[in-house]
Amino acid sequence: MADVRDRTHVVIIEKKTGKKKRFPIMALQSEIVHYTAGMRSDEYLFASRKGNGPITTTQAYRALVKAASMIDRDDIGTHTMRKTFGYHYYKRTKDIVTLMEIFNHSAPSITKRYIGITQDEIDQSLKDFLL
Repeated sequence: MADVRDRTHVVIIEKKTGKKKRFPIMALQSEIVHYTAGMRSDEYLFASRKGNGPITTTQAYRALVKAASMIDRDDIGTHTMRKTFGYHYYKRTKDIVTLMEIFNHSAPSITKRYIGITQDEIDQSLKDFLL
């Protein structure tokens, strides 16, 4: 919990690449304060009921799948949130280069395919574009 309370950024190490990534969390501070009220600084944000550690990625996935099933969705998982963030970030900013950096992708084409930007969407965005 000390990793997020009163912090401006959170640092993660990506499992796939081993690279460190910093993400801003200033906008979440009011929610973090509310969620962590009464918690000690050495407690995990999401503590496992088995043992003394945090929940595993598998447990996080199962929680999301269970929540999704409550709203009759069977297409939601942990990766869904990453892709959804990317899609909406791109739609709002049109900044594929920064999104590519956030995702640690090697090329914009990989990022576009990953977030589901189709050729039709690209064509539509260029329809009335002139320099």
